[in-house]
Amino acid sequence: MITSFDIEVYVRFAETDAAGHVNNTSYFLYLEEARTKFFNELGVKMGERPPINNFILASTTCDYVAQAFASQTLKVATVVTNIGTKSFKVAHEITVSDTEIVIARATATLVCFNYAEQRTEPIPVLIRKNLEQNFIAG
Repeated sequence: MITSFDIEVYVRFAETDAAGHVNNTSYFLYLEEARTKFFNELGVKMGERPPINNFILASTTCDYVAQAFASQTLKVATVVTNIGTKSFKVAHEITVSDTEIVIARATATLVCFNYAEQRTEPIPVLIRKNLEQNFIAG
């Protein structure tokens, strides 16, 4: 059975806006943190320098469902929803950890990119196998 890859994020006051709720841009930081930790689990070293090949963010969306506030702990769940030759897609769901209220739903498309040659390339076999283990039909 495939389960999501989950992280928790503590909402800092600095991530809120004048209306008192989490600013829309903060969600993209939470999503990036979730993807980075997910990549580490897949065997992709996001901090590798100089990078040989890595994944670049080609597209991202976020639908805001409810408000979140400072001092809450949010859970960001990540699942793989599509695997192509050179790219894959993930879906995220952000919920309040203790109530499971859905705060936001997001997607991201990531492309395998060779930085040395500045071109896309097929997803490496080992990474593909790891992605397939986390794949859920979406």
